[in-house]
Amino acid sequence: MDDFVRNKLTEWGLSEYIQKFKDEGIDKKCFDNLNDQDFPDLILKVGPRVRFRTSFRLLKGGENSPNQETSDSPAQVLPSTSGTNDNGKRQLDLQDESRKWSSPPSKRQRDSGPGLYSDYFLSDEENILSDVKSIMRSVQNRLTTVSNQENNLNKFLRNKISDLETDKRVLVGVFGKTGAGKSSLINAVIGEKKLLPSGRISACTSVMIKVEANMKSPKYEADIEFITKEEWKDELWSLLNFLGDNADQGNDQDEEEDYLDIDEKLSAVYGEEWKNKSPEDLMNDKYFREIPEFLQHRNKILPCESAEDLSAECVKYTKNGSKDGKERKRWYWPLVKCVTVRVPKNRLLQHVTIVDLPGTGDRNKSRDEMWKSVVGSCSIVWIVTEINRAVAEKETWEILKSASSIMGNGGECQQIHFICTKSDHVEDSDDHSAAGVRALIFKSNMEAKEEVIKEFNKLHKVKKHFSDECFKVFTVSSKEFQKKTLLEPDETEIPKLQEFLQNLNDRHSETLNYVSGAYGILSLIQGAQSRNMAGSTADVCKDLEEKISHELEKVRRPIEEAYMTFEKCLIEGVKNSESLCDKVLKSILQPRGINGSAFHKTLKCVVENRGVHKPKDKGPININVKLASYLTDSIDEEFKKTFPNERKCGAFNGVINTFSLGTEELIQKYKDVELQLIFLKTEEEKVKMVLSKIIREKKKIVYNSLTTTMEANMQDCYQKAAGFREKDSLKNMRNTIEQHVHSSKNSMFKQAKDTMLGQLRSLKDEILKTLKETMQKSIELSLKTDDYSLPDFKVELAKVKKHYDDLKKTQEEDTPQICFAQWGEAADAPTTN
Repeated sequence: MDDFVRNKLTEWGLSEYIQKFKDEGIDKKCFDNLNDQDFPDLILKVGPRVRFRTSFRLLKGGENSPNQETSDSPAQVLPSTSGTNDNGKRQLDLQDESRKWSSPPSKRQRDSGPGLYSDYFLSDEENILSDVKSIMRSVQNRLTTVSNQENNLNKFLRNKISDLETDKRVLVGVFGKTGAGKSSLINAVIGEKKLLPSGRISACTSVMIKVEANMKSPKYEADIEFITKEEWKDELWSLLNFLGDNADQGNDQDEEEDYLDIDEKLSAVYGEEWKNKSPEDLMNDKYFREIPEFLQHRNKILPCESAEDLSAECVKYTKNGSKDGKERKRWYWPLVKCVTVRVPKNRLLQHVTIVDLPGTGDRNKSRDEMWKSVVGSCSIVWIVTEINRAVAEKETWEILKSASSIMGNGGECQQIHFICTKSDHVEDSDDHSAAGVRALIFKSNMEAKEEVIKEFNKLHKVKKHFSDECFKVFTVSSKEFQKKTLLEPDETEIPKLQEFLQNLNDRHSETLNYVSGAYGILSLIQGAQSRNMAGSTADVCKDLEEKISHELEKVRRPIEEAYMTFEKCLIEGVKNSESLCDKVLKSILQPRGINGSAFHKTLKCVVENRGVHKPKDKGPININVKLASYLTDSIDEEFKKTFPNERKCGAFNGVINTFSLGTEELIQKYKDVELQLIFLKTEEEKVKMVLSKIIREKKKIVYNSLTTTMEANMQDCYQKAAGFREKDSLKNMRNTIEQHVHSSKNSMFKQAKDTMLGQLRSLKDEILKTLKETMQKSIELSLKTDDYSLPDFKVELAKVKKHYDDLKKTQEEDTPQICFAQWGEAADAPTTN
């Protein structure tokens, strides 16, 4: 054994296996040529083996597989701590790790296994999942061929198998000002240098871009979703009216910027033809001949062979650079709702979607609602800014402040990563040596991290939603990660973000959830064929019914206690809202330092857009949020405790997770119905996961109901204010809003309180009903129904049980990993395969 292997095992926390590797004669050359089949012989325990495999992949991600023909892709190798250098013959690029995973395999690989690809880096869990899915497809096919396939049990079983087919994705949202390096960061992290265009100052991303893996095709692909024709017509009307209403309001800087924004948007689609034309004229189909999908209300799919080709094809749908490319007659980003970019076979994105987000929503209602929905569904948020402006950049911090409630109590964000880019940039230094510049970079990075953390600690309202443990700072350099002029890849911190994404994939609970469900279904099938359980059925059913009643009461109590706490908080919030609404209105309607002409235009935008306006390069104005602020302030701390995004103990102090029918004890008492009780155990776990998702989604609605109630109450007021024209319109708008709030304040805030409490009661009822009905139906079909005509799946049950036992053993041996799996599962956004 050489120092390289010893150092790697120590670095990866696997030093206890040094002797084993030494006994097996594993030196660096052997180490470099290890494959998945060798791992079980070297590391018997599944948990440590998973950790080794993950670290080994990250280290070796740039190399070709030993089985891959060299003609398919150039040889690539990862940097090592040994300091070897092949003078350019081998690329030492860590960012190519996922390119290796995403490259189309050689002909030999394609022919070696099922499907379009035969992936030579299938993990133990992926092999298990593939095997069990194949078994369950066979089971479902056989169930459809039996004579009584339409009876209740058979249909129930087939539905249960279909329910197993889910793919869960973790959303990582990326915010950042134009030019901060978002695109370069994403490209570097996922190992695709030319996927998202970057470096063009005059062309910034204007639409939401989702980046995920294409696990079904070797092509790069863009799926472009348009807004509807009706939505575009409404937006045209709003934009043209805005220009008309403000034509005589002066010519200040804000007005000029707004005009340029509107001109840029309309000129992108119409060139100069939009001027002096009505919305009806501009909706003529001739303007949309290049995009028939927009007229037909369907998505446009762009398949390409390379990332660079896809980037070139997508630019007119994602960038507001219409005047930057004269070769393009039309740019269609104003008509786009969202673009989903799929990268072939990218392992880092297998269960993760990275979302490049515009800063603070959109004037278009459809895009704005999607923005809120996605931001509220992000489990992790990356906030990107240049390192030399990390603290001073107001827009970046404004994004965090304005979106914190949507991400926190109103969402499911568990971690915020503040990412300082261009960390290799240093001011002039007296010491121009490589060592001197490196030292200055490290010093600058450390200072930046300290300053960012200090700034975060000043944001008291943000910290109501996020603790210190949720906030992490990274200093990265995409440029140095690729070129390695001054820094090693690890020193750029890009690998830390890659490892974070890899952990979201490796520690994903899809396999365990699927195998557990399959084990329960096959146990039920075999149990339904048993002729020896009649004597136990009545007794076990009685025990289960008593247990359900007892467990439901245990769940009910903490939920009702939380309800009473919220009621008390909201009563105080209503009192504060009623007494302080004048102060709130004054801060909105009479802002300091803004003259009447400029504010007229701003307030006009606010009332025309349901109380919300997002000025360029400034914080959003939201009357509804302001009016609800004392209500939300009253519950924020309690809401965070009751519905923690971190999922350490689950909602309502983890009471759902404690729900148990005691099936393990019952199995010891009633051996002849063991298979049925195994099924009930898996159903119990499944219903708790279902409830976790229900609570996660419903809690967003509950929290945001305070603001949505304000918005609904203010709608008539906004419409009336928007109708004022000509002289004194600013005064009339202000008076209208003030009079409406004064006349409604004794009922409006109470209504918001009652609405929220009503939704909490509904959530309690849904939780209890779901638990009761799901388990009662499962008991009915497993213990009170038999079907001797079902096929025999004894062999399949034995295979799946072995896989299940192996996965449970991994869970016990690798507790940190499984904790993250539970954390990840709770944060996933489910989609059906």
